[in-house]
Amino acid sequence: MQVKNPLINKAVLLVLVVAISALFLTMIRQFLMAIFMAGLFSAMVNPVYIRLKRRLNGRENLASILTICGIVVLILLPLSVLITVVAGQAVHVGQSVTPWVESFVKEPGALTHYLEKIPYYQEILPYRDMIFEKAGQAVGMISNLLINSLSSITKMTVNAVFKAVIMLYVMFYFLTMGDELLEKILYYLPLTHHDEERLLHRFTSVAGATMKSTLIIGMLQGGLCGLAFYLAGIQGAVFWGTVMAVMSIIPAFGTAIIWGPALVVLALTGNFSGVVILAVICGAIAGNLDNVLRPRLVGKDTEMPDLFVLFGTLGGIALFGILGIIIGPIISALFITIWEIYGDAFQEYLPAVGTINGKDRQKPDEGETKK
Repeated sequence: MQVKNPLINKAVLLVLVVAISALFLTMIRQFLMAIFMAGLFSAMVNPVYIRLKRRLNGRENLASILTICGIVVLILLPLSVLITVVAGQAVHVGQSVTPWVESFVKEPGALTHYLEKIPYYQEILPYRDMIFEKAGQAVGMISNLLINSLSSITKMTVNAVFKAVIMLYVMFYFLTMGDELLEKILYYLPLTHHDEERLLHRFTSVAGATMKSTLIIGMLQGGLCGLAFYLAGIQGAVFWGTVMAVMSIIPAFGTAIIWGPALVVLALTGNFSGVVILAVICGAIAGNLDNVLRPRLVGKDTEMPDLFVLFGTLGGIALFGILGIIIGPIISALFITIWEIYGDAFQEYLPAVGTINGKDRQKPDEGETKK
């Protein structure tokens, strides 16, 4: 029996589509991040896959398998070794911090000399030992928190390995069937072809640029700062270098969040050679790598205002964890792009902007709209 009112038919269909899609996404929600990362990595290694497929006379499955094996050998295995070394050094650092603080409290050394220059030091002097004791307790709590966090990370290892296997498995199908899946997704997206290409281009360009700049700059800054820590005689240089490699993604602050306090501690303990090493390598060299390399790696077409990069990165980390380093800037870029598309689509309904700070502003003409 045919439904007489087509609106009812479409309304029921839309309800079913939303309900079943929500149910399906809820069912696979624990794998969504693995699927997203599989799509991201597939887009990045797709040129390699295409080159291999040509050399293998169009054998897609074999080319996909070889591409995934290359990712495992070149990325996942070295990353696993690095994580093992970092975890070992992190435990050592956490266990050695408290005794170091206790010895520092008993023999403050250069710290007392600097404290004597503080105004009203004589009034603070009776409370000096209590302040040192509280500082030692605080550092001890931090070290215990670090060790407990490492224990939690160890428990998550099995889950991380399982999701990595899922990601590689999904990558196999994305490489061989990615174009067909993408065409299906774009077909069901009720936007013009131009807007779809605009969103897709922004997603792929920002994702690739973010991954490339984050990895290269992170490795360079983390490696240089880790070397500086080693030369300065700071224990756990690999651990601190890895931490600074992660911190390098935070605009404006970056690795200085770690090496800045370390430089102060070295100065207070009288290790001025270490201060010079950190100031030169971490501050002058590694600190300027971001300004020199990021514009070349990212490119003018994918650059975003620093404010969007900052909040996109920090918000992404808060919402998605460590993967938010990549996902956050992508969402920020899509946010900017979708509002640009909105401005183009409703340009005839949007009024011109008046004078702001003495400057006349008008609606952009359709031909001048940013593509």
